[in-house]
Amino acid sequence: MTELLLDAEALYLDLRRGVERLLQPDMALVGVWSGGAWLAERLALDLNLGTAGVISSSLHRDDFGSRGMVHGSDPTRLPFEVEGRPILLIDDVLYTGRTTRAVINELFDFGRPASVQLAVLVDRGGRQLPIEPAFSAARVSLAPGVSLRLEKTEQGRFGFHLKTRESLDAE
Repeated sequence: MTELLLDAEALYLDLRRGVERLLQPDMALVGVWSGGAWLAERLALDLNLGTAGVISSSLHRDDFGSRGMVHGSDPTRLPFEVEGRPILLIDDVLYTGRTTRAVINELFDFGRPASVQLAVLVDRGGRQLPIEPAFSAARVSLAPGVSLRLEKTEQGRFGFHLKTRESLDAE
């Protein structure tokens, strides 16, 4: 595993400023499991927004037939009414857009929000679907065989790890 030279804590502060600009009255934060949920939880606390929701992409993934349920995935928890409410999705890394599409489908299972915006810590490009964040703290370019993952320490601090396809296959 290789350490990426991006400061996740500094990027979190940029994300926080971006989220503050995107906030609307009665807007709810919803973090995409798992890294996005960590970010949304901390943002909700830091910005006094109440409890953030958590959303899982597992049931709406277009590769569900081959992957099944994502191991260790938290089920969706939305402690507020979705119907008619502006929603701000928070994710750690945006890549192909497929996870975002899946969580939007999951979100609509709970009602029709007034609007849905997306804020991400890192946008790595490589979109396969027409999905664009309203805010990203950083944009990076990585080879297709490289995975970028947000990690959280026991103290709640964020960091990044890179994995190559070879190291992913070895796990």
